[in-house]
Amino acid sequence: MRIVLQRVRAASVAIAGELVGAIDQGLLVLVGIADGDDDEDLAWMVGKLVRLRVFPDDAGQMNLSVIDVGGGILAISQFTLFASTAKGNRPSYLAAARPEVAEPAYLRFVEGLTAALGRPIATGRFAADMQVSLINDGPVTLVIDSKRRE
Repeated sequence: MRIVLQRVRAASVAIAGELVGAIDQGLLVLVGIADGDDDEDLAWMVGKLVRLRVFPDDAGQMNLSVIDVGGGILAISQFTLFASTAKGNRPSYLAAARPEVAEPAYLRFVEGLTAALGRPIATGRFAADMQVSLINDGPVTLVIDSKRRE
């Protein structure tokens, strides 16, 4: 499992002009599910994401988590995070889980985040053509992979 996390002042997602998810201060999380990801990967990522200290404290140091600041999470499925561009100019997505595996895993991830945060999170719609808007804060952007755990 791989995520790209961005600390945001606000973020939203629309599908065909309809707003389907939005947050104010918090984390925009692009979520890629790889072939072979399991519930251990999902649980580890949920725990890492909600405890990650990327928000500034009163001294301006990144010491606070999304839970600490009462922030929101907007999670967007993003199979292209597992693109390989090693061969030619057209990306290959063979490492990404197939939709029938990825969608239930993404939904379990959303459920895990909701439970860990203690309130619902905002989402896009799996496999939809989405337009994502954000006001990046910092900017702070991190890539986290459950297989590398660094």
